[in-house]
Amino acid sequence: MASVVAGQNSRLIETLFREHSSWLGSWLSRQTWTVHAPEDIVADVFLSLLTLPNMESVREPRAMMTTIAKRIIFDARRRKTLQNAYEEALLTIPEAVDVSPEERLIILQALQKVDEVLANLSVRARTAFLMSQIDGMSNKDIAQHLNVSLGAVSKYMTQGFSAVYVARLES
Repeated sequence: MASVVAGQNSRLIETLFREHSSWLGSWLSRQTWTVHAPEDIVADVFLSLLTLPNMESVREPRAMMTTIAKRIIFDARRRKTLQNAYEEALLTIPEAVDVSPEERLIILQALQKVDEVLANLSVRARTAFLMSQIDGMSNKDIAQHLNVSLGAVSKYMTQGFSAVYVARLES
């Protein structure tokens, strides 16, 4: 399906690239909150545009491109924050149980996947799910900690497990 959409959009995207890629790269170069090189983000933006249906109906391509770029940057910053937290946690591990670079990469990729899967949940749903699955807390303890009802915790857990289930089906 994505290849069909990409084929339909390729000429339009080519035109947009010629007309707007240098502007987008220049705009990104002026941003101080980016994580990646502007050229990489420009490429990612145009890859995203290739998969969008109805590109011909977009009236403000620059607005669309900046929105996509901001999302890409936000995701990259979230992954970088997660990576930094993981690396800080690794520094506290005694040398005797230190992990190899390969194991670190596997763990980091797994953490990033978990972060992606749970990113669409509300903060409370994500917190409740992680408290249950990582900290081993009971629903009652989670409800007390978050100051919500047991029913709300059950709803949050269902949302978390549903997100994980959908991610498993997609992979």
